Amino acid sequence: MQTNNYNRRQFIGKSAILTGAVLLAPLAPFAAQTTKRTAADQVDLGKTGIKSSRLGLGAGSNSGNVQRALGHEEFNKLIRHAYDQGITFFDTADGYQTHTWIAEAIKGLPREKLFIQTKMSGGAEKPLEMLDRFRKELNTDYIDSLLIHCMTDHGWQDKQKRVMDALEEAREKKIIRAKGVSCHGLPALTSATQVPWVDIQLARVNPQGRHIDGHSSNWNESGNETTLPEVLKELKQMHDKGRGIIGMKIIGNGEFTKAEDREKSIRYAMGLGLLDAVVIGFKSTAEIDEAIERINRALAS
Repeated sequence: MQTNNYNRRQFIGKSAILTGAVLLAPLAPFAAQTTKRTAADQVDLGKTGIKSSRLGLGAGSNSGNVQRALGHEEFNKLIRHAYDQGITFFDTADGYQTHTWIAEAIKGLPREKLFIQTKMSGGAEKPLEMLDRFRKELNTDYIDSLLIHCMTDHGWQDKQKRVMDALEEAREKKIIRAKGVSCHGLPALTSATQVPWVDIQLARVNPQGRHIDGHSSNWNESGNETTLPEVLKELKQMHDKGRGIIGMKIIGNGEFTKAEDREKSIRYAMGLGLLDAVVIGFKSTAEIDEAIERINRALAS
């Protein structure tokens, strides 16, 4: 009798577990689908092992002139407002002349929570010395992402070997966490796809084809909607290789003054499935709030 009672209890217990599993199973996909995604999420940049907020603040509109025109006090407010909204990714470059501006604006914030990306011009004679200057200007021991800036030519990697070797050395010394490239033109972008050295790719993307990569090696010559499929083809290959891909020109270099254009572009970027993060150049807290709202709405739909 004792054995029978035990078996009965064991049977009832197992049945309850199985029933519970059956009841809960349909909820799992639903729970996954309803997980809220936002602009402030800390997202993986490809397979680099590095995270950044999904939205980044760019300090290089019109080569940084737009941000510098705000003055230090307003720029500091801009950065702090972004941080308060969960935006921890700040993008700059040597040529933007905003290194020291960012250093002042982030003073007192926990460095380990920030993702700082800057860029070095190609052909630097002494890249490691230049990198030391960057760290001093940004008041940081390390830089999260350092890119070779504005490559335009096919085969750019052959001309940039000295810089690439220096940045690889810097990554090994943990002076930088990742290295990569920003491209202006399909010739450079197609080359970047084939360069294993690239960890992070900064790429121009918007559905209107405004200021995206074209067939020319002229840095300022824009592509259009007809070259967009070629851009996406390269980004898909990079994505499959585990690169971290960050989209730029989401607001068409600031030219999307109509709300419907901004909405269209942000929805497109969020729905591509190829961009880990995006960076937008802001000049007001209202622009930050609008972008966050649009991104959040696009991610929820």
